[in-house]
Amino acid sequence: MVLAALADLVLPAECAGCRTPHVPLRRGACADCAASLAALRPHAARPNPAPAGLPPCTAVGDYAGPLREALLAYKERGRVTLATPLGTLLAEAVALAAGGVRRPVTLIPVPSTASAIRERHGDHMRRLADRAARTLRRAGWPATVAQPLRALPKPDHTHLDSAQRAIAAAAAFQPRRTRSRANGGAVVLVDDIVTTGATLAAVTAVLLRSGIPVDGAAVLAATRRRHPQ
Repeated sequence: MVLAALADLVLPAECAGCRTPHVPLRRGACADCAASLAALRPHAARPNPAPAGLPPCTAVGDYAGPLREALLAYKERGRVTLATPLGTLLAEAVALAAGGVRRPVTLIPVPSTASAIRERHGDHMRRLADRAARTLRRAGWPATVAQPLRALPKPDHTHLDSAQRAIAAAAAFQPRRTRSRANGGAVVLVDDIVTTGATLAAVTAVLLRSGIPVDGAAVLAATRRRHPQ
């Protein structure tokens, strides 16, 4: 993770939002893409059909354009320094998911498998949650991050349909032996993308069985499903 961060800082980088090379960058993006990202406003997002148990979900934007490209650069191309601007965006969605009024909030990032952590230069969701919590604290929110669950090895979801995703997600998480718990206030799950909602619903169910009710979920991007199943 440290080497990836150093490479991102030292080597000339393309814009994270449009992949244009050799342009002045502000927090990883060119002026146009930075303006596009800054203009995003969190909104309610819900897959159709939605799985049972899916909490109310708030997304920063659609999984398209500069937001999609920035997420791919962060997750798949090792641009770990993008955690700061993306975490700042995520904080806005968390605030809305927590009711929009300053109060204690616990962010619970959807846990990553050990293989995903290795492939993505570290725990990409924990980094985002930490940046979002830091942004919220600067705005006066008593925000903390907890990780009461761990992820078990799971199959690639890329080619699974909705029913298969739900089955895989239901068996993908379990409570840690030594659990961290939410300390009052709102509990908000955070993830990068919501597609079918199966993962968020599964995490919510495991947390509820562990005595941690979830108030809402906040994600950076929501996909638009063309063929609901």
